[in-house]
Amino acid sequence: RACYDSETPPYSNSLEVTATSRHYVDRLFDPDPQKVLQGVIDMKNAVIGNNKQKANLIVLGAVPRLLYLLQQSSSSAELRTECAVVLGSLAMGTENNIKSLVDCHIIPALLQGLLCPDLIFIEACLRCLRTVFISPVTPVQLLYTDPTVIPHLMSLLSRSQRTQEYITQIFSHCCKTPEHQTVLFNHGAIQNIAPLLTSPSYKVRMQALKCFSVLAYENTQVSMTLVNVLVDGELLSQVFVRMMQRDQPIEMQLTAAKCLTYMCRAGAIRTDDRCIVLKTLPCLVRMCSKEHLLEERVEGAETLAYLMEPDVELQRIASTTDHLVAMLADYFKYPSSVSAITDIKRLDHDLKHAHELRQAAFKLYASLGSNDEDIRKKPILESGVIELLCSLTQSDSPALRVNGIWALMNMAFQADQKVKVEIVRGLGTEQLFRLLSDPDTNVLMKTLGLLRNLLSTRPHIDQIMSSHGKQIMQAVTLILEAEHSIEVKEQTLCILANIADGNTAKELIMTNEDVLQKIKYYMGHSNVKLQLAATFCISNLIWNEEDGSQERQDKLREMGFVDILHKLTQASDPNLCDRWARIANHKTHILNGHQLSRLD
Repeated sequence: RACYDSETPPYSNSLEVTATSRHYVDRLFDPDPQKVLQGVIDMKNAVIGNNKQKANLIVLGAVPRLLYLLQQSSSSAELRTECAVVLGSLAMGTENNIKSLVDCHIIPALLQGLLCPDLIFIEACLRCLRTVFISPVTPVQLLYTDPTVIPHLMSLLSRSQRTQEYITQIFSHCCKTPEHQTVLFNHGAIQNIAPLLTSPSYKVRMQALKCFSVLAYENTQVSMTLVNVLVDGELLSQVFVRMMQRDQPIEMQLTAAKCLTYMCRAGAIRTDDRCIVLKTLPCLVRMCSKEHLLEERVEGAETLAYLMEPDVELQRIASTTDHLVAMLADYFKYPSSVSAITDIKRLDHDLKHAHELRQAAFKLYASLGSNDEDIRKKPILESGVIELLCSLTQSDSPALRVNGIWALMNMAFQADQKVKVEIVRGLGTEQLFRLLSDPDTNVLMKTLGLLRNLLSTRPHIDQIMSSHGKQIMQAVTLILEAEHSIEVKEQTLCILANIADGNTAKELIMTNEDVLQKIKYYMGHSNVKLQLAATFCISNLIWNEEDGSQERQDKLREMGFVDILHKLTQASDPNLCDRWARIANHKTHILNGHQLSRLD
């Protein structure tokens, strides 16, 4: 897109341009200043809510002409202000409109306009800058190019409520990196913005609050400063607490909770502080309830997960607060069935946010159970989440299948038999083995991990193999025969090692000549990981202290396993040789899906 400085407006055939649109642009070039002003005013009225008209005017070269008039000292204050208003309206169109405006250097022109003493013109420029900067296609770095801009914006905060609203909104949208945080902090953002939290204008209070949330995020310097700030004699943290009260708008409650969360995670507020335990955490749990909009629930869940991630006591409190776990189960029920939604816009909205909602729930489940096994097992049985996760494994989306099976794998880790039975029952034998033949390697790996975790501790191994042994052995055989990665086959051999550790389950291996031959093959494989995993299978089968060990040893000796074991003790790889020597002397259990990488 070219930007033109000439006195004659350029025309383009790339869009259908109406005569009316051309007339609007032609009037911007009239030699009579009063007619130019009236032309700009008429253009302003014509573009309101009309994206096609906005696009036409941009193509016809209206933007460079408006910017020219805006920057001329000979232009009247009213004309310059009206130009800024029209440019702001054009910016409220499509993302392509924004790109065109940025390409025409609208940002430096408007920033220059802020040096004018006229307040109404300054407000119009700031309003347009705000609209441009909140667009995702605008490079935020343009705000920081000139080092004089940020301090000048700080100085304009005191001019009016409008300057306060627009400038804080610009700051909150343009603070994306630690470097941006530092620039704003060093130019007095905290002391200049803190008083705005008590502004009579809700919009100003809200934008100031958003500024503090982006300034404090993962920033110890800012957070440590904020914790000591006084606003009208009251600690800033207490101002945030008041903003979380139920009578405040949801947006304000949520943003205030984010501010306190970020200050806590940065170490400025203790996790056992009353403002965190009794105010912030309950507020965020409240945001997860289904009475809120989907976007609010997503933001609430993600912020809550971030707050309690490193602290087990907060996890315990959250797990027993307002049926949080049951509320999370609802996150997987979106989108609602089409038949239940007559509003097409609502359906479209639900579909767009369904994925975000599930992802937020996964983050929160992971955070809830990250440090405490009791909490982890308690989400599981009380919420009905197992059934929901099992249903996710049937999704057409590989990402959802992976997330569902991954969550089940973590739940099965060191779980009691009741949880494992629920998982096996929820999945069903057919679905479990369908997942074991899933074309997506990530799904297959997580399913193998789930199976390893289910087949841990002897009573559990024997119980599961007694009811599903035939299908499991068949699936294991197919995986070992097929073209799979080393990692997949290693996981599969470790499942066999777990089965071999069962009291009765090991007979399913000993009576399966095909499986024994495969173990023998992998013991002689060139890959050390596969050799080790296969060797653990034999170690569990021949352990001396178990009934029938002599008969099993005799059979394996007849099949030539002794020769292979002897070769392993002479292996050139010192790690393999050393590990086999330890296996030979001390029985090693491989009982869960988290130990394979830590055999030593």
